[in-house]
This record gives sequence, C-alpha cells and structure tokens, in this order.
Amino acid sequence: MPGHPNLLVGLDRRDDAAIYKISEDLALIQTLDFFTPMLDDPYIFGQIAAANAINDVYAMGGTPFLALNIVCYPQCEDMEVLGRILAGGLAKVQEAGAVLAGGHTVDDNEPKYGLAVCGMVHPGKVIDNAGARAGDILFLTKPLGNGVVSTAIKAEMVADEAYQEAIKWMSMLNKEAAEVMQEVGVNAATDITGFGLIGHLYEMAAASNKEVELYASQVEFMSGVMEYANLGLIPGGAYTNRNYLSDKVEYKDEIKGVLRELLFSPETSGGLLIAVNESKAARLQTALQQRGCQCFQVGKVIGDEFRPIKIRR
Repeated sequence: MPGHPNLLVGLDRRDDAAIYKISEDLALIQTLDFFTPMLDDPYIFGQIAAANAINDVYAMGGTPFLALNIVCYPQCEDMEVLGRILAGGLAKVQEAGAVLAGGHTVDDNEPKYGLAVCGMVHPGKVIDNAGARAGDILFLTKPLGNGVVSTAIKAEMVADEAYQEAIKWMSMLNKEAAEVMQEVGVNAATDITGFGLIGHLYEMAAASNKEVELYASQVEFMSGVMEYANLGLIPGGAYTNRNYLSDKVEYKDEIKGVLRELLFSPETSGGLLIAVNESKAARLQTALQQRGCQCFQVGKVIGDEFRPIKIRR
C-alpha cells in the first residue's frame, strides 16, 4: 500500500529500495536485483551481481544484514559454474557484514543471479533521492563506463587494463561512501545503475522538485571507455535512456562526440550520486578520500522548482 503510514519510501518514488518504519528507532530497507552475466568468469559475475543489489541499501544510508539468493539456471548446464557464481555472491555478502540465509532457484534457459537484501537504518537518518536542496553540490563516487566495457567484453575487444578496472569498480561495495554520508550528513543520494547518470540525476531532481545542472567535462570515465565508445561499442540501453529523457534535459553547451551517449549509458553497481550542502562539500570530499573512495563534482542544484536538467560543457 503506497499510502501506508509506516512506508517511508515506496512506489510513489523511483528510489533504490523500499523503507518501512518498524519502530521509532528502526526502519527496514528492502531491495532486490538480479541480471544475466556480462562476463565469462562465474565467480566475478557473482560478486558483481551481489554488490549491485547490496549497494541499493548503502544508497539509502543503511546497513545490510540479511540476503537471499535469486537464481535462474538451466538444469542441463554445469552445476560447478553455478557453485562459483554463488561463491562470488557469498563473498560480497560476507564483506558487507551480512548473512546469507538461503534463496530460491528455478530452471531457466538463461542464467540469472542476484540477491534480495534487507538492511536497517534509523528512521531519522534515511537518505533518499528526494532531499536535494538549492545550492547543493553534486558528487559522484565512481567513474562511469562499465556498460561500454561490458559491451567490449562481449565483442571480445576489451584490453586487460580496461577489463580489470571495470571489474574493480563493479564489484566494489559502496559501504565506505555510505558511512561517510552518515558521518557528514548529506541531503540526498542515489546509486548509478541501469538508468545511467542522467536518468538517476533526473529521478533525484524530480523527486526533490529541484532544478539541477550537470558539468559534462567533469565526469570521469574508466580506462578505454572513450576509445570503445568511438568504435560504436555503446550499449543499446544508452539510446533507450536518451530517447526517454529527451524532454527532460536541455543542452546549454555543445556536447561533442560520444560524450552525450555516455552520460545516458547504463551502469552496473555504479557509484553514489550525492547531494550535499555547499558548506559540507569539502568535508565530504576529504572524508571520502581518506577512506580510499573516488569523489568528483559533477553538478549543482540551482533552483527550487524542477525544470529540464541543464547540461553544460
């Protein structure tokens, strides 16, 4: 029921997870996510799929504590491969300090894997995508481009350096960044996944009813991304996202080459997009860097009423 008084975050917003208030001191975060393999290594795929699901809890400022496997797998395929997928997922659940308590498996023609994850957060410390305020600085905690690298992997055109860097980012939990958000006190956050940077920025701006601007030249990308994009190795989801969001953006400067498509390109287990008061921006950057997290400014909240996103050079 979207209107239930204890449902703090639900169907009325396109946020990263649902949040249900249990008591004055405790709220439950619930999320799930699963998808098909984007690379051949089953263990790494399991890690990435698990991190992608767990990171939804971190995007809400919470702590994961319980997970269940979601598995679709052909009965005729090698069960040792499935075992490696599950082992990779378990490793990430344990890294997050959570407990894997079982799950559900169905026979399917195409392998799919992910998690249903429960997290906890104090009701007064929920970080959602609807709290951005005018004057906030927008930061991103991971470079973009793993969708392009995944396309290059499928085309068997990826260099080892780009492959290894993309794996590092996709399998990385946003745990440290989430803890910093709670320490510093930020106004809003979301993680960058299938809707791309502009798609998730739009969701934040619309939910917050704010006008935002994005600085395209300040967005950082993983190794090889520009090269692969110029070769046409851009996932189809980038064009789907761009078409859907065409009336929700306004280009204030000319954005040349493939950069425009990359801003819409789907990501897997991406970084956190954080809106923070300008007075806390330097503290946030320092705290993230001290914990080994990437942090770069990508935009600003410039008005108190939603308008198309201003994309500047």
